[in-house]
Amino acid sequence: MQAIDAGERITVLAGAMVGCYELFANNSVRTVADLKGKSVGIQALGSTPHVLVTLLAAEVGLDPARDLRWVTDPKVKPIDLFINGKIDAFLGFPPEPQQLHAARVGHVLVNTAMDRPWSQYFCCMLAGSPDYVRAHPNATKRVVRAILTATDLCATEPARAAQQLADRGLTPRYDDAFQTLSENGYKWREYDAEDTIRFYALRLRDVGLIKSTPQKIIADGTDWRFLNELKSQLKA
Repeated sequence: MQAIDAGERITVLAGAMVGCYELFANNSVRTVADLKGKSVGIQALGSTPHVLVTLLAAEVGLDPARDLRWVTDPKVKPIDLFINGKIDAFLGFPPEPQQLHAARVGHVLVNTAMDRPWSQYFCCMLAGSPDYVRAHPNATKRVVRAILTATDLCATEPARAAQQLADRGLTPRYDDAFQTLSENGYKWREYDAEDTIRFYALRLRDVGLIKSTPQKIIADGTDWRFLNELKSQLKA
């Protein structure tokens, strides 16, 4: 959304997945509001973890820019800083949450797959080049169909999908992949992709990360034709 707001040529085509992220904290932090004055590790300012934690903090009344101490270290991953007690919290993305759960390190403040309002909206969406989408509508529809069909496989046969990822060397651990696929929601039929854009655009605008209205983001950066057709064609 920030890219669309900045004028980059991107067209969002569909929602794919719900709930990739988990916000972990140490024992000094029991709620998101307790993050005030605490250190939060991120890869970089403007990264997805930075943006999402900003929204999580703002949702409970914190000023993310003033109340949180953002820690970036190009040489060390936030998960390693967290494990070593160098930061108080960080936002994990698979397979990091699965690894921390297995090691019993920290606890979860927010699970975007389970906790409202985040669990009611897509976290991952499919986008394409506007020029390609316009010039090659049939190919675009085939790509969207293939990805949405793949999400159906992940939802209905997570063991098979995880095994294929492991066999192709796309993930180092089958069990992490299986847990991720089993726990996350693939609700491209049920959830409203445009509503997700509207939800996040409002919050990004409220915290000053974008200037555009949700209506402008939707008008400039989305095309739901292929998704709407496939909802009718790919019956559950």
